[in-house]
Amino acid sequence: MKTDVLIIGAGGAGLCAALAAKEAGVDVKILTKEYPTRSQTCMAQGGMNAALANVSEDSIEAHIANTLKSAHGEADEEAVRYMCSEAPNAVAWLDSIGVCFSRTKDGKIAQRTLGGASAPRACYAQDYTGLKILHTLYDRCLQKDVEILNERFLLDLLQKEDGSVCGALILNIRTGEVEHHFAKSVILATGGYSRIYDKYSTNSTASTGDGIAAAKRADAKLLGMEFVQFHPTGLKNSSILISESARGEGGYLVNSKGERFTNELAPRDEVSRAINAEMQKGEEVFLDIRHLGEQFIDENLPQERKLAKLYENVDPVYDLVPIKAVAHYTMGGIEVDNKSQTSVNGLFACGECANHKVHGANRLGGNSLLEIVVFGREAGKSASNFTFCDDKSRSDYECKKSENFLNAVKEFTNEINFYEKRESVGELFYKKVGIVRRQRELLEAQKEIENLKELLPMMGVKDTKKIYNTNLTEFLEFRNMLDVCKAVINATLARDESCGAHYMEAE
Repeated sequence: MKTDVLIIGAGGAGLCAALAAKEAGVDVKILTKEYPTRSQTCMAQGGMNAALANVSEDSIEAHIANTLKSAHGEADEEAVRYMCSEAPNAVAWLDSIGVCFSRTKDGKIAQRTLGGASAPRACYAQDYTGLKILHTLYDRCLQKDVEILNERFLLDLLQKEDGSVCGALILNIRTGEVEHHFAKSVILATGGYSRIYDKYSTNSTASTGDGIAAAKRADAKLLGMEFVQFHPTGLKNSSILISESARGEGGYLVNSKGERFTNELAPRDEVSRAINAEMQKGEEVFLDIRHLGEQFIDENLPQERKLAKLYENVDPVYDLVPIKAVAHYTMGGIEVDNKSQTSVNGLFACGECANHKVHGANRLGGNSLLEIVVFGREAGKSASNFTFCDDKSRSDYECKKSENFLNAVKEFTNEINFYEKRESVGELFYKKVGIVRRQRELLEAQKEIENLKELLPMMGVKDTKKIYNTNLTEFLEFRNMLDVCKAVINATLARDESCGAHYMEAE
């Protein structure tokens, strides 16, 4: 199976990359573990930043300044400047392909204020922004006849003798067969790794860091893995996300006494620590949007009302919504340059699995959707250009002989239930590698992860069938999660001073 540009992942970043590569005139193929419309992009509800100044005064310079401040010195100013300068063009492009943004009375794209912003900058579509962008991109890819193969699990990257990437080794989840997909360049758009926190994450169960783990095995460099953003408003019992748009529209955070205890629109790391501090004092924490009124909530926050009623059995028109801070977004990932090229020749990355050095230690709310559009399109263009630099024919590829992990798995025993261990890792990380971190607890977590990696051969799968073996794919995800956990802890221990989302507390 051969193509010019192979894209792993069909969320917003992968679809943007595919459209850009298609426009460049090369053959494009997308492989995705699930289905495009189930990607994590749909969870970005609040909006997409762009200094349009549609509802109040704003500027690209202010957007740059807000992003750099939130990043706590860990972002690259040139990359931030490029992203923020391209934001108006990115929104205009989305508008041109049919994204149904909410509008002001005079027909301009509506904008709201999200945390850390100095002006209403987030272009939104009610509180379904990411979902509507994702569906539009998917429709556009179908119109352009982009080939999309669903239910394909990334096992490893294929490499030539010189280490450059020339494709991917893929498990066809439907058939259980292993497929070799060759390409002149590969783009990873596989999403983040927040699911290492298990039930303490807003992310889908698919956010297991598969692309990052595979890139690491191919000797790609990782950067900023210690920076995990906790979202202030996950529902207390389910961790389902309540969008920042609820606070952007004027919602309050209150404790059990009904007291507001923080600036609701401060950067997310600050708000999450404030919530954590209240809970450490024995207080419960709630989101209060009752004062906004039923009509306003139904017009601007319809999804948040539905989610609160469905998962917490409370109606935010009349009731306080119980919340907690949970893992939401991972700033760390595969290090890339300004063309989305990784340290491995022929391998590109974009979206949450990549570190474009624009989020630093704490992502500014509203910049994730912006990043996937700006750098997704950039990755597609760069990977397309890279193919023209390769004058070898497809038949000339010679791949390194790499051990097929699936063969080893067949010999694993199942004395230990890896599902129970996956849940225990989530508890471990939330308590010891979470909102507040301590050196002693980090070392304890490191030891536990090393122990689990050693025990992996005792955690094999019970299901031996080939067709739709979810037991096998979930085990492979767990293996990737352990690799990512190790990278997170190592990076965390290497940074002994607090910085943004990485907050160290003295023993």
